Amino acid sequence: MASLKDMRVRIAATKATQKITKAMQMVAASKLRRAQVAAEAARPYAERMTKVLGSIAAAVAGSDSAPRLLAGTGNDKVQLLVVCTAERGLCGPFNSSIVRLAREKANALMSQGKDVKILCVGRKGQDQLRRVYGKQIIETIELRGIKQIGFEQAEMIAKKIVALFDAGEFDVCTLFFSRFRSVIAQVPTALQIIPPLFEPSKEAGAAAAYEYEPEEEDILADLLPRNLSVQVFRALLENAASEQGARMSAMDNATRNAGEMIRKQTLTYNRTRQAMITKELIEIISGAEAL
Repeated sequence: MASLKDMRVRIAATKATQKITKAMQMVAASKLRRAQVAAEAARPYAERMTKVLGSIAAAVAGSDSAPRLLAGTGNDKVQLLVVCTAERGLCGPFNSSIVRLAREKANALMSQGKDVKILCVGRKGQDQLRRVYGKQIIETIELRGIKQIGFEQAEMIAKKIVALFDAGEFDVCTLFFSRFRSVIAQVPTALQIIPPLFEPSKEAGAAAAYEYEPEEEDILADLLPRNLSVQVFRALLENAASEQGARMSAMDNATRNAGEMIRKQTLTYNRTRQAMITKELIEIISGAEAL
């Protein structure tokens, strides 16, 4: 059995850990509000841009002059998975849930005989994937040291993806991230961005004929790379909000668990101390009676 000194040291260490987790919870809570506002502000723009591109793309569907980013290569043999995760841990299942979704997709594709390549955005995704998919990882983009995600980071990632596509490195690209819903709910999401998938428009007048100036192909050639950057930017913002929400929830649970451990350790310490005092009293009384 541990001595009283060891128990006191253990209780003190648990209390120090509780202070750290409480501080991390408060920091995550302060960062969450700003990240949540940024993620929610980016959603309408990204969704509207997708609808506009879907409307224009419908006009050139099946045309030989459709941009390559829209039409694709006509094949799906080589698949690129862009896995966006955090640079740090201690945020509950946030990173592992994204990696799990990407792993399931990779396994399904490889079982169909597809070639899979992985582009990791964030160190934690690379750490979890390299053990099994080390040969498939072509590059890791780290965003360490960046206090707030900006459009320039998303544009840099999008340019890398476009450069790989232009070089014929892949046929289909899927983006993995976590969509922020609430502090306790983050939804792992997979979004195909090359070639993009557009949902049929349900707006009134969707079947009306439009004339575009300049031509649809010229508009798409300019907007498709920008849409790629916008979708990546949205994914990074969603990830930032989801990470802080998950960390806040995880640190709150850790603080509660530490409090429960301190209660149990203190109870054990008091019982052990009481038993030792009782034992010493019995020895004193027995010795006095023996005289």
